Amino acid sequence: MINLVYRHLVQKAIALYNQSLEITERIGNVQTKAATLHQLAGIYADKGEVEQAIALYNQSLEIFERIGNVQGKAANLHELGNIYANKGELDEAIALFNQSLEIFERIGNVQGKAMTLWRLGDLAEQQGENTKARSYLQPALEILQRLKSPDAEGVRASLDRVIRNS
Repeated sequence: MINLVYRHLVQKAIALYNQSLEITERIGNVQTKAATLHQLAGIYADKGEVEQAIALYNQSLEIFERIGNVQGKAANLHELGNIYANKGELDEAIALFNQSLEIFERIGNVQGKAMTLWRLGDLAEQQGENTKARSYLQPALEILQRLKSPDAEGVRASLDRVIRNS
């Protein structure tokens, strides 16, 4: 029953986002169009429709680049990194996360920086590069502790695992 309700809600969300896209295109609101494409991509990624998600994130990314929205660009790069990491394409994921990290650092988005460092640390650990993993996870933990983020515990667990396996 819950699964059926969830699928219905997802389909309803997709329909509403598509309506939003039609409206934003009609009125020429490119900022909202890019944000809507980003949200829609997230839904498709959650559904496991990876290629559709990648296409939508890339459309959103192109718009954010064109209008100079670096925060949106960094968020799209981060999400694309997640998708490629989940696909096992680690080199592509790392490249995307590094681009995202550079932007987050440049614009002073410490939360985005910490979350990207965490992902890079996890990928380094997957590749057996524990020293590199620690170099990403330690600053991520420090930032998230300073922000009093509940994500700090997840980073701490990752860092503890890396230290144990070193």
